[in-house]
Amino acid sequence: MKINGKHYHTIWLKEDNPSIIQIIDQRSLPHEFTIEDLTTVDEVAVAIKDMHVRGAPLIGVTAAYGMYLAVLLAPENIDLEEHIVQAAEQLKATRPTAVNLFWAINKQVDALTKVTSRTEKIKVALKTADWIKAHEVENCRLIGEEGVAIIEKLSAAKNGDVVNILTHCNAGWMACIDYGTATAPIYAAHEKGIKVHVWVDETRPRNQGARITAFELKEQGVPHTVIPDNVGGHLMQHDMVDMVIVGSDRTTYTGDVANKIGTYLKALAAKDNEIPFYAALPSSTFDWTIRDGVKEIPIENRGAEEVKYIQGLHEGKLMKVLLTPEESPATNYAFDVTPAHLVTGLITEKGICAASEEGVKGLFPEKIKPSNAK
Repeated sequence: MKINGKHYHTIWLKEDNPSIIQIIDQRSLPHEFTIEDLTTVDEVAVAIKDMHVRGAPLIGVTAAYGMYLAVLLAPENIDLEEHIVQAAEQLKATRPTAVNLFWAINKQVDALTKVTSRTEKIKVALKTADWIKAHEVENCRLIGEEGVAIIEKLSAAKNGDVVNILTHCNAGWMACIDYGTATAPIYAAHEKGIKVHVWVDETRPRNQGARITAFELKEQGVPHTVIPDNVGGHLMQHDMVDMVIVGSDRTTYTGDVANKIGTYLKALAAKDNEIPFYAALPSSTFDWTIRDGVKEIPIENRGAEEVKYIQGLHEGKLMKVLLTPEESPATNYAFDVTPAHLVTGLITEKGICAASEEGVKGLFPEKIKPSNAK
């Protein structure tokens, strides 16, 4: 995708120094565009935990490159195998909900166990990180190809009139590496000349929609409007939303979808107003071990300061402002789970399926084993 007309990924190796990972620091968007260098595993862990990078696919890819740095920078006089295990555990501890994190790290650990020498491990770690990145980019592109058919049908039913799509949080290319998940079908439709308009939830408390999704859509020239989080239901009641597309941080093989806090409420409103509600995700976002998402998916509870303060631009400078009484406590659950019965379908790189064990198994029969059942 593009910023000021120039194509970017969200993460890459520095051109003249492959020991430096470069990322777009999303904390300062949309007002400042900052490229940050990550040079150690500790820096990668902080970047993930403190949301310099965010979004399930990007978190996984960043962790994969973190594992590469762990091998590349490992001191000579240590047990390399133990060092790899420690780095993996450090990175896994950064964000508990996004399953892509664990998927990518496990891919690295599995690949690294197949070679012995330090030189071989460095090569394998970089090759695996590059593969994971390319794999996620291609999967997001395919999500766009699969999902655009839904928008085309809605457009035809409206005789070419504007298709109004509501999305929550940022499941765009900033949350991935390119294309995005929820936004990939929107971008594909826009490129085909289909008239689309996106209602962008601000997504409190970190405002990823107002800050990042709106920034993306603006850069791509996609018509959009930022709305307070609580407006979506009103829009649906008044026939101003044709479909909802969200991303996912973890989806069970039975179709329950964990996504940014507030997604569940949008799904309830969509169901009440008979509006299709889709989650878009690559296969790396499925959790093949969990059946009941509401009971079993770990939900991250982040710091209260994210709720109590808000960041914005004032007289040319980024500033944080206190919203609440200073003494008031705050709770900051970062995700909620939308049960499968509220989800119209799952848009994946392999196609669109029902949000059910049968639907998911139809696309990924090799992934669901009898031992999954409880």
